[in-house]
Amino acid sequence: MKAAGKIGLVAAGYLGAFLVASAIIAIYIASTSGPDRQTYGAMYDFGDLLLFLAVFAAAAVLPTGAALYFLRPYRAFWLALSVGALVVAATALAAFGTFVAARTAGASSVLSSWSGLVSLRILAAPLCALIFFLSGVFAPNRRARIALLAATAIEAAVFAYVAFTWFHAGR
Repeated sequence: MKAAGKIGLVAAGYLGAFLVASAIIAIYIASTSGPDRQTYGAMYDFGDLLLFLAVFAAAAVLPTGAALYFLRPYRAFWLALSVGALVVAATALAAFGTFVAARTAGASSVLSSWSGLVSLRILAAPLCALIFFLSGVFAPNRRARIALLAATAIEAAVFAYVAFTWFHAGR
């Protein structure tokens, strides 16, 4: 298959994932429309955004896998992806450290105000973990695979700890 065909196949897959996610969101909005959706519009919009990202991520696994398969021969890509994944995972560790420190600090501290921002980074951890895991599966060499799977483990561990903390804080 020529390069244009590969690019077209991956682009069509992402377009399909976008259309699936858009349709799911449209159905969800139609089924939950009511006075609460109008009163608490910003909260519903954020929830809609998270649902869209989750559905899009799930639907985009196949085109992403195809793109990664097509990129296997390019050593520079895998080196850059491995290093980038570890840098992104380091931001998850920094967010985790800030989250833990903010829980022990006072409510009026600077760390407490940063806690809201790191929560957004931590919410992105499952998506990052999915991307890194899928990349690790398709990685052509052992070093790239280890780096990508290590980044996956870091993202998953950070999200699991924080989700566990949030779940038990509500009880």
